[in-house]
Amino acid sequence: MSFLRGSLNYVWCTTSVLGKGATGSVFQGVNKITGESVAVKTFNPYSHMRPPDVQMREFEALKKVNHENIVKLLAIEEDQEGRGKVIVMELCTGGSLFNILDDPENSYGLPEKEFLLVLEHLCAGMKHLRDNKLVHRDLKPGNIMKFISEDGHTIYKLTDFGAARELEDNQPFASLYGTEEYLHPDLYERAVLRKSINRSFTANVDLWSIGVTLYHVATGNLPFRPYGGRKNRETMHQITTKKASGVISGTQLSENGPIEWSTTLPAHCHLSEGLKTLVTPLLAGLLEENREKTWSFDRFFQEVTNILRKRVIHVFYTNRTSSVEIFLEPEELIEHFRERVLMQTKVPMERQILLFNNEHLEKKVTPHTIAKAFPATYTENPIFLYSNDDNNVQLPQQLDLPKFPVFPNNVSVENDASLAKAACSVGHECKRRVDTFTTIDILIKKAVAQFIETLTTTITLLIKKTKNFDKLITTVIEYVDAVKCMSKMTKGEEELNPLLYKLEKLRTEFEGAADVIMQLHTNFVMGDQLNDQWSSAMHGKHCPCRTRASAQAKYLIERLRDSWQHLLRDRATRTLTYNDEQFHALEKIKVDRNGKRIKSLLLDDVKPSVAQMAECLADWYKLAQTVYLKSEILEKDVREYERNLDILKEDLYKIKTDIQKDMDAKLFNNSNQLLKIEQKNRLRFMQQQQEEIMALMKENRQFIGMLQELGTNLGSSLTGTLKI
Repeated sequence: MSFLRGSLNYVWCTTSVLGKGATGSVFQGVNKITGESVAVKTFNPYSHMRPPDVQMREFEALKKVNHENIVKLLAIEEDQEGRGKVIVMELCTGGSLFNILDDPENSYGLPEKEFLLVLEHLCAGMKHLRDNKLVHRDLKPGNIMKFISEDGHTIYKLTDFGAARELEDNQPFASLYGTEEYLHPDLYERAVLRKSINRSFTANVDLWSIGVTLYHVATGNLPFRPYGGRKNRETMHQITTKKASGVISGTQLSENGPIEWSTTLPAHCHLSEGLKTLVTPLLAGLLEENREKTWSFDRFFQEVTNILRKRVIHVFYTNRTSSVEIFLEPEELIEHFRERVLMQTKVPMERQILLFNNEHLEKKVTPHTIAKAFPATYTENPIFLYSNDDNNVQLPQQLDLPKFPVFPNNVSVENDASLAKAACSVGHECKRRVDTFTTIDILIKKAVAQFIETLTTTITLLIKKTKNFDKLITTVIEYVDAVKCMSKMTKGEEELNPLLYKLEKLRTEFEGAADVIMQLHTNFVMGDQLNDQWSSAMHGKHCPCRTRASAQAKYLIERLRDSWQHLLRDRATRTLTYNDEQFHALEKIKVDRNGKRIKSLLLDDVKPSVAQMAECLADWYKLAQTVYLKSEILEKDVREYERNLDILKEDLYKIKTDIQKDMDAKLFNNSNQLLKIEQKNRLRFMQQQQEEIMALMKENRQFIGMLQELGTNLGSSLTGTLKI
């Protein structure tokens, strides 16, 4: 019996099955001339029993569409054995989205980046269908294919238009198509429960199928699950029709048990909290059973566009050692960013220290910078968030690790393959957590380095500013002495004595602050004490990066998958020889051993080592935070001294001006030339000192500007000078 079949330009093998459906099968084939790999859809006898116009709908729909997110039609040809027409399409080597979700790696849904890709491509493909007035009527993960382009990019494409037909938005239809778990409740009641209902359906029933599909992609599970699954159809219909608006899932965990409703995505879902807040209302709108509240396609397209257009800002919250994704509208500002940070971390806006690339974020992002102009961030290169009033450090809370399955002693090819798959699922969860802890390891070290570098820069500028201020106040006091000499020739020095007293008092206060600043500089810039303390605390620690824990986890999960594939092949053969049984038993032992190894790697090695790092970080941050706050307070004090000196300087200039007027009057009436010469010399000396003061003031303002750019100004609540 030959397994090869062909058409005019293509040939395919009936053993290379890519998928099967109610009306036909899809095989992998090749172009006879170019050798290009293709997908060929053939039709079974059942499909030929349909009315001719129904059979032609799929052909007509495929001819009508042309979009990157819809599987490309290459040809419609006749089977050379006279079995009717075949559809030749581009081959999507990544398989169907259903198979991807069925992989144990994705038991809890796709990663965030991949979910957003599915959302974007599914929306784009559906928009093209609606622009062409087409309704799909069988949307599900099995009819979404993953295409890998030549440059390695992933493109998701809609396929299988066997149920598609032309339909205006509100045009009714009565024919029934679809896969029951993804059917709108009204269609389910009619097609699955076989109940007669006096209502027709519109294109919007596709939106329900999209909602179920997206929930499946986000979580790895269907949203509505009666106990016993598909066979419990009455309960399935009850769940979908009795749920309240806003509910996005309902699960029955025991026979005839209550339904557990939820308005949120489950905790095991891989989406970030920021994205969950956007996706949850989208799912609630799509999974709305009430016709009066049902969304339109335009509403769906707009909501997805709003999600995809947002700017994602990656943040690492150091005090909780957790990564946070902040979603901003492109035109929003840093104040909105800080508000979102508050919402997701509970750190008050005035308590947020935000660093990026060894600088305060405010140096790169002004109050008027819009989000789309923010610097690019990634998980590995985020904005670092620290709380300036909380020096506790905690690891992020995690769900309990699922249990590895236990194999029975006897050989059961069906059951053993399923248990091996479950073991792979737990193994992948272990690997994800090992990778997460490894990332935490990397980011903790970066957070420490960024904080030290920023603090070093701040203290260095502060010491330069204090040295400059010391020169300035000394020059002003010398200027007072010169003015006192002038005042002796006029009205005396009574006005200058209080001013000189205030200057001396200001210098005394400043010198106290300058001593503390110098001590900070000596200890933490010259002495590098923060770096030394961190290095000492981390000495000898077996952190995940050093032990290459992620590489170990990758190796172990590959071995688990190898054993699972072996047991899958055994299940396909159904009957095993004695030798095959021995190898089968050996693979079960390997699954058990490698499962224990990857679990031990996570729980006994990686997690405790990162917990130790968090303890070291907490001890280190107590000192680092204190130094940071001291430098902030001292900078505020120096700025206050600067303002006070400005006031005294203005008073001095006013007194000097009055004295100058008196002297000018006396000079006019005085004929003593020697006295005139002496007074002119004194004036020249005072002019020189005034120029020196102005130069020092200019330099001081430059230091103030540099410190303000570093963002080290404290709020009004921080007052006084601290001593180390």
